[in-house]
Order: sequence, then structure tokens, then C-alpha cells
Amino acid sequence: MSGGRVVVAIDGPAGSGKSSVSRASARALGFDYQDSGAAYRALAWFALENGVDTADADAVIASLPAFAYEIGIDPDDYFVRVGGVDVTDAIRDPRISAVVSQVARVPVVRAYLVDLFRGVIDRSERPGIITEGRDITTVVCPDADTRILLTASEEARMARRSAELPTESAAAVAEKLSSRDAQDSRVVDFMNAAEGVTTLDSTDLDFDQTVQAVVALVGRVGR
Repeated sequence: MSGGRVVVAIDGPAGSGKSSVSRASARALGFDYQDSGAAYRALAWFALENGVDTADADAVIASLPAFAYEIGIDPDDYFVRVGGVDVTDAIRDPRISAVVSQVARVPVVRAYLVDLFRGVIDRSERPGIITEGRDITTVVCPDADTRILLTASEEARMARRSAELPTESAAAVAEKLSSRDAQDSRVVDFMNAAEGVTTLDSTDLDFDQTVQAVVALVGRVGR
């Protein structure tokens, strides 16, 4: 526990439902919710808006001191801001998705944002906080009270992502999902649970059942 609060870490591959399940679980538990992936996306947005070449690691690193990032951790009042600008929707744009891995694979950037994530956790004023994203269970919160690897079969993950992106073909969604996993796997292992991390396979679970399973796992450590 951090400062008397329960800390929950949820990791997993693209399309596993990390964000939506984590947010709903936080709401059910009365916890805060932190989407760590939003910070990488926000930094990519910030770089593009300021003419920083996202493929130039040194240039991205040099931009960090000016990266004024804010995130709403109330699951019912979620927002992402950079320098006071609301970028909640903008960071989901395809142009951001196309370059975010270039930013995320820079070790200095990852170290900088890990400190940022931990700071958000420390400032949480609720009984607990769920933080989800890549390497959360192993790097960001290795001592979290509950650590979960949320996964599902590739077919299930593609079907869920397709439902989220009805304007794209199944083939396009599959290609993007596979590409995202391949890019991210160069930086972190998000397919195999580390020691002490509980694997939650949601392939045969619906959304509500998955949330219930997360809440039950958190309940095991006491509240």
C-alpha cells in the first residue's frame, strides 16, 4: 500500500480491455483510476504540435521539461490536458497512434513518466487507485497490493477492438493490433505474467464478468 491506500496495477496486450475494465473496476471499488498510456500519447501529441521529430530520441528528451501534463483520475471525471489544453480526444487520433511507440521506447522518457505515474498515485486521496498500462505490474508498481495481467485470445482482442472501430475493416484492425503488440513487445513483456502477478484471461468473460473478477481479486487483499 502507498500512503495507506490500496494500489492496483493492471497490465496486458492491446485490445485486452485494460482501460475500460480498469476504469469500471475503479468506479465499483470507489477508487481513483490512472491511464498511463495517456501520458505517452499526450507526449507524442505535444511533440508533434511543437515540431519535435518523434523519431529523434534526443529531441523528445529535450522536450520533457516543457511537457505540462495533467490527468483526471476520478473515473467519472476523466480528462487529459497538456499546458491547459484538453487533449482527451486528440490523443486518440490515428496520427498519434502512428508515432506513440517511437516516444514510448525511449528509456529516458519511460523513466521520466514512471516518476510521473508514481507521483499521481501518491497524490490520490481515495482509498485506492488502479493504474493500468504497459509494464505497470513490473516497473511502475512492482509492490502494488494487487497486480493483474489482463489478457484474452488474439481472436477475442481483435473482435473487441473491431467493435470499438466500426468504420475500419477487420483486416485493418487486425494489422494495427498486431503491429502495436510487435512494437511494444520490443520494450516490455506484456504477454507473460511476472512472479506474483495474477493472470486474468477474459476470453470467455463478458465486460461485467471481467470487472467482477478484477474487483474480487482486489478484495482478496482487503480494503
